Amino acid sequence: MNPVTTQLGLTVRLNTPYEAALGRVTDALKAEGFGVLTEIDVKATLKQKLDVDFRPYKILGACNPPLAYRALTAAPEVGLLLPCNVTVAQAEDGLVDVALVDPLMMLGVADNPALQPIAAEARARLERVAAALKEV
Repeated sequence: MNPVTTQLGLTVRLNTPYEAALGRVTDALKAEGFGVLTEIDVKATLKQKLDVDFRPYKILGACNPPLAYRALTAAPEVGLLLPCNVTVAQAEDGLVDVALVDPLMMLGVADNPALQPIAAEARARLERVAAALKEV
């Protein structure tokens, strides 16, 4: 399946088990220079805090240190928009939706032209992540 562009980013549907999808996403991010700084297990959090059942869903906080450094040097307040979030969510049996935020869309809230090329590079890298995920 080709990546689908949404208002917030790119979405790819994978035909793979959930845990395997998490590994593939992490590997694809690493290939583009992103590390996962944070991992929020939404399912576990909602169960613990609200005692509700939710599908497997994780939010990964992905960071490319050189891009983050360039962005923070150009506009320190951009830290409010970091890291780049990637979600991995069980859609239905055997299908997993991966969504990657669009850094150019996030840039729309920050009026700083110096950030444009940095966000464009981050987007290009995340587009390659999405393309790599759909190839397998």
